[in-house]
Amino acid sequence: MSLALGFEVVKGGIIKIFYFILTSICPSDRNMAWFRLIGFFVIVLGYPFLGFGQAEFQKSIKLSYERGPMLSNGTDWGDQIKDGFQYHAVDVQLGWKKFENTPYNHLYRYPIFGFGINSTLNYSSEIGRPQAIYGFMDIPFSISGQNRKISFGYFTQLGLGFNLKPFDELENPDNQYIGSKVNCYVNVGLNSTIKLSERMDVKTSFGFKHFSNGSTKRPNAGINLFPVNLGVHVKLGELIPIPQEKPLIPEKALKSFWNLALYTGIKNYEVGEETYFRGGLGINYLIEPKYKYRFGLGFDMFWAQGMESRNPGETFSIRDQTSLAIVGSWEWQVTEKLYVPIGLGAYLYRNELNQEITWFYERIGARYRFDNNMFAGMQIKAHKAKADFFEFTVGYTIPSK
Repeated sequence: MSLALGFEVVKGGIIKIFYFILTSICPSDRNMAWFRLIGFFVIVLGYPFLGFGQAEFQKSIKLSYERGPMLSNGTDWGDQIKDGFQYHAVDVQLGWKKFENTPYNHLYRYPIFGFGINSTLNYSSEIGRPQAIYGFMDIPFSISGQNRKISFGYFTQLGLGFNLKPFDELENPDNQYIGSKVNCYVNVGLNSTIKLSERMDVKTSFGFKHFSNGSTKRPNAGINLFPVNLGVHVKLGELIPIPQEKPLIPEKALKSFWNLALYTGIKNYEVGEETYFRGGLGINYLIEPKYKYRFGLGFDMFWAQGMESRNPGETFSIRDQTSLAIVGSWEWQVTEKLYVPIGLGAYLYRNELNQEITWFYERIGARYRFDNNMFAGMQIKAHKAKADFFEFTVGYTIPSK
């Protein structure tokens, strides 16, 4: 069999694996039909990715199996569900490593970006069969270490979790971990790579995996897993060596920016009750002393819909429906366009009827900045790590002169 024909066989096998996961494992009810549609487009968009003619990216595929314990929240019902659930899953990732010798590629040691699909193998009568489609970033700890027999790194995954069996007062009352079928999916951890050949590696990882809907529908204690992953990673197409020479990285001149942001989301305050709009506005002044980060200070104002509906018989002012905070912001710049916003805010005033339960809050997420200085992304706002709401964000960055 020729090498080209062999690659075509691998390519066909990958598509069959995706098809199996997305059709044989996914439920057949109508509520999941659009997830099948998402999966179809993942396959269609991913197929050209598997071509072997472009040399500027090292494309790859990783097939893996993982298992691990579920973390209980310490309640009787939480222990019962944890003891009855054994987590086993398969995972498929399509990745690319860009070899252009740019400052960000070099600073992050030529990371792998890509997307993947994860599916639990066993079905639980309480929580269903959790699955996810996600984007990922795999960052090695060193450049030279990637040429050794064993190397190490860390990873992050962020995506959409689905096919969970949510809480239902009559049919599924024990599951207070998740109140919705669709959830945010996050997985972070450490990994190691054992090189078998120039083309093939064995990869192992240990991480923290979390499913949550950000209080869009209660209950929402969240599902936490600690899986160990073992897989085979295969480089596709032409093998490209990692650049060993450091690129010319210009000295970073201090820059400053204004960020204007609009936050939108929804929040469910009580189990079985209505869901309401939750949103706000933000303004931040940031300085950029290094390629990897920006930091600064600003203000957030939040608005909570439905005060009268949630508290019938009472009268509220605009101030009761809003909150104002000063916020310290830090942006982890991953590429020229992609960054991770992190914030810690302190309320100047707040209303506990809007479940602003502490005097401070945290924020973390992912954003993408476009060429026209517009940006968009999603963050989770929380109080002591307890979700307030998901912030779907659009905004504009103004370079300061």
